[in-house]
Amino acid sequence: MEQSALDVIALSRPEYEMILERLGREPNELELGLFGALWSEHCGYKNSKPLLRLLPAEGAYVLTRRGAENAGAVDIGDGLCVVMKIESHNHPSAIEPYQGAATGVGGIVRDIFAMGARPIALLDSLRFGPLEDARNRYLFGGVVEGIGGYGNCLGIPTVGGEVVFDGCYSGNPLVNAMCVGVAPVDRLASARAEGVGNLLLLAGADTGRDGIHGASGLASRTDPNARFEELRPAVQVGNPFLEKMLLEACLDLARNHADWVTGIQDLGAAGLSASSAEAASRAGTGLLIDVAKVPRREERMTPYEVMLSESQERMLITVRQGHEADVGGLFDRWEVPWAIIGRVTDDGVMRIMDGTREVAAVPVDRLVEAPEYTREGEPAEALYEMQNQDLSGLPDMSGDAGAVLLRLLAAPNMASKRWVYRQYDQSVLSNTVVQAGSDAAVLRIKGTAKGIALATDGNGRYCHIDPYIGAAIAVAEAARNVVCAGAQPAAVTDCLNFGNPERPDVYFQMQSVVHGIAEACRALSTPVISGNVSLYNETAGQAIYPTPVIGMLGILDDVTKRCSMAFAGSGDDVFLLGSAIEQPAGALAGSEYLTREHGIVGGRLNVDLGLEERVQRTALAAIKQGLAIACHDCSDGGLAVALAEMALAGERGLDAASASLGTRLDAALFGEAQSRILVSIRPESRAALQQIAAGLSVPMERIGRVSEDKRFRLGPIDLPLNEIKESYEGGLERALEVTPLVDITERI
Repeated sequence: MEQSALDVIALSRPEYEMILERLGREPNELELGLFGALWSEHCGYKNSKPLLRLLPAEGAYVLTRRGAENAGAVDIGDGLCVVMKIESHNHPSAIEPYQGAATGVGGIVRDIFAMGARPIALLDSLRFGPLEDARNRYLFGGVVEGIGGYGNCLGIPTVGGEVVFDGCYSGNPLVNAMCVGVAPVDRLASARAEGVGNLLLLAGADTGRDGIHGASGLASRTDPNARFEELRPAVQVGNPFLEKMLLEACLDLARNHADWVTGIQDLGAAGLSASSAEAASRAGTGLLIDVAKVPRREERMTPYEVMLSESQERMLITVRQGHEADVGGLFDRWEVPWAIIGRVTDDGVMRIMDGTREVAAVPVDRLVEAPEYTREGEPAEALYEMQNQDLSGLPDMSGDAGAVLLRLLAAPNMASKRWVYRQYDQSVLSNTVVQAGSDAAVLRIKGTAKGIALATDGNGRYCHIDPYIGAAIAVAEAARNVVCAGAQPAAVTDCLNFGNPERPDVYFQMQSVVHGIAEACRALSTPVISGNVSLYNETAGQAIYPTPVIGMLGILDDVTKRCSMAFAGSGDDVFLLGSAIEQPAGALAGSEYLTREHGIVGGRLNVDLGLEERVQRTALAAIKQGLAIACHDCSDGGLAVALAEMALAGERGLDAASASLGTRLDAALFGEAQSRILVSIRPESRAALQQIAAGLSVPMERIGRVSEDKRFRLGPIDLPLNEIKESYEGGLERALEVTPLVDITERI
């Protein structure tokens, strides 16, 4: 076998030799394609699975075993559970941003309704290169449009997320999509092809040639820009209107006719190959599939193309014998095409027929058990240099602190992302009570008093400087965000984005990130219930920053007790929980201020997870006891940016001119020290808040008070609120050189 042929399906020579040993013979072309797909990084997790086992997966309310189903589920009481997962669609989006992002949304939604859960929310975590570059602007615009186009058509609100711009993502954007659904606990569906003699029903779109080698080509060992034209056909094309009908049909089946089926599995990466093999593996069965019975939209498709196609909007249903007419009739009522394509067998072999001709026969267990690699990680030399930069010698701000604040607020990373989320329908389904733009989105759970808070977080620059601490900070900040909404952090879904794991420095990043996530999740009691790993994110040999994205679920027992980040009452006192206002120069480590104002990426990051947990408990207690009027995470951009966001959200001023900022003005205003939450309370609540903080050994310092005069005064900064608003709300549009979107609510 020529290496060039193996490169097409991202298999190495040793892996090919392993296939020969497992089969005891030479594989034919289709069988080799099956191994290439199932052993791809995207499906097999061969470089990450040993590390992922280190993540805590169990908790009192966790209903699923991580990796055993399409997504993870958490019991929230009242007979209901929340199902959630996050996945990447990075490489397809680098080739064709609209369809790459759109089908990323479609794929993650199918993972949720495959479990019998109704999708109620989408979030997205996006990374692009600087907007000064025309291609980065093209990728950004196409991805945002694709997310909105697909999600809006499905009628699922996109309620939150994040957008970050950095040079390391030029040419290799990150498009991570998260979906959350709700299901009755006793109606959760499984993805198992069990019951010998049961039938395999393929429902949804006809199969075409789009997406072939998507898992093994686009998502494994490739620079998408170097093979642009070759890989473009590997990007799937979506049809959200068909997916909407497929969604409703599958929910009808899972909720009302569960006794007709034994399993529901979506067709995602590697298409029919992976979905059928994984479903059989979970049940310990075999399969017989006749590709001649698979409906096609293109002529003269080979069995190889049919099995490896990643055409979208398709589901594989394992139907109990005798109920094929019932299930077929249900899909007919929902106007979803379907066909019986095979059956479950007892021999543990995946047999593929083309009519009467057998074209492949592979033992399921040998196909799905991809090799696992544990490598030797070694930190890059530059890591020590970055971490040991002495920031105390950096000159303090010598100019106008107000001008620095305005520049930061206008920068694409800090500026309002309203231009993005105004393109998404956030209120469809009428569950959303706190929309994008706050610390976390909040949704009501209909039929109960409960609510859920959702956030995504991750700072690639932090992880570039210190992957272990940066990853722990990602978990801490995600949890902090849902706490600020009034929710108890409950569970995590993560998407881990890295470069080439065969490089020792990248594998070191992977090891360190996983250990950092594991420690933080244990400290905050937030098990990792699902997730995704995306590797080989490189352009011209240059890897992206290690970028773990944390999707956090928080639970509110009473959704009416949620909290906002907006200043509300004039005269309310504003306090900082977690530290003193005064900060040393080291607090500038990894900060947006340090990068933008000094061009420095470095410094020593720190996070005290014990303090983090106590600060979060303090804020949550203040919210639950009705003391906190407003609550906001102090993170990117530091204290000044966080306070400005609270003032803008509430259209109230801040009177903190006399705040004690210490000897380092830049660190106090723009340092990004961790484990800090801003709280505004009524003056008469001060003693009660102090009692909570003291009981948990949490530092607490008064900053100032909310004012009516719509001026923002913080130490030497004295600016009218409308000037801050202009910088913050128009920054992204100015960077894009586009006309700001009109908010139709402003006309009403």
